[in-house]
Amino acid sequence: MTLLGTTLEVGPQGLGCMGMSQSYGKGDDAESIATVHRALELGVTLLDTADVYGAGANEELVGRAVADRRDRVVLATKFALGDPERRPRGDAEYVKRACEASLRRLGVDHIDLYYQHRVDPTVPIEETVGAMADLVRDGKVRYLGLSEAGAESIRRAHAVHPITALQSEWSLWTRDIEDTIAPTCAELGIGIVPFSPLGRGFLTGRVTSTAELGEDDTRRNMPRFADENFARNLAIVEALRALAAERGVTAGQLALAWVHHRGEHVVPIPGTKRVKYLEENVAAASLELSADDLRAIEDAAPTAAGDRYPPEMLRLSNK
Repeated sequence: MTLLGTTLEVGPQGLGCMGMSQSYGKGDDAESIATVHRALELGVTLLDTADVYGAGANEELVGRAVADRRDRVVLATKFALGDPERRPRGDAEYVKRACEASLRRLGVDHIDLYYQHRVDPTVPIEETVGAMADLVRDGKVRYLGLSEAGAESIRRAHAVHPITALQSEWSLWTRDIEDTIAPTCAELGIGIVPFSPLGRGFLTGRVTSTAELGEDDTRRNMPRFADENFARNLAIVEALRALAAERGVTAGQLALAWVHHRGEHVVPIPGTKRVKYLEENVAAASLELSADDLRAIEDAAPTAAGDRYPPEMLRLSNK
C-alpha cells in the first residue's frame, strides 16, 4: 500500500475512469464495469472520476460499479468544472451543492477524496477549502485534494485544512510540476496523483497516426497530437520501444514505471476502459528500474513537441 498525505492508504496505482464516459470514443458500460472489478481484484483501490466527466454519467457509472464493494474502494471525485459554463467555480455555496450532487450520482454517503478540479481565480482559495473542510466535518468527505494547482495555492489551501493529494499531469513528456510544485508537496507531506501518466495513450505507441482517432476524440485538439508535432513525438515512442524491448516490457509499461519511481507518495492513475490494458498498466507498478535505467529513459524522452493543452485549457492549470 501507499500513503497519500499522512494517513490515506491506497494501492500503488489507481484507475482513471474519465475515458469510460468521454474524450476517447464511445464507451461500453459493461466492459468499463468489468474493468473496475478487475482493478479491485488486482489491488487497485483508488478510483478517480469527476462531476464533469460525461456530464455526470461517469460518476453514475463508477457508482454502479462499486455499489456492492464500496468498502474496497477509495473513491475520488472532483468539483469546479461542472458548472454549465465550464469555468472553474470555488465559491462556498457551489462547493457544497456540487458535493451533494456527486454523492447522489455516486450513490454513496461519503466521498473518500474530494478535489477542486481547477482553482477558481475569482474566489480566495481559503473560502473554497473552508467549504471543503465543512464537508469533512459533516462526514460527507474524508480527505481533501487539489488538481492542477500551483505552489502558492497549495500552501494557502494547506494552511486552512490539510491537503492529502495533488492531482496533476505528470509523465515523461509533461514534467512541469518538478520545479516548484512537486517539491512543495514533498515539503508539506502531500501525495501526488499523476493523471495522463502515459501521455493520453501516446507513450504506449498504440496511436501511430491522428487519422486513427475518432472524430469525437479530444486528442485531435491537443497540440502534441497535431500534424506538425506528431511525427517528432513519435521519435520518443520509438526510443522507448527500443529500451522496453531490452527489458521484455512494453513502451507504455516503461513510461509508467518511470512515473512510479518519482517518489514513495506518488500514485499514478492511468486511465483505461479495457481489462487487457488495465492488466498491462498494473504490471508496470512492480517493474524495478535502476538509476541507470531511469537516466536512459529520460534521455530517450526529451521535451515533447507542442503544449500539453490548447491555450484555453492551459490557462486554467497550475494556478
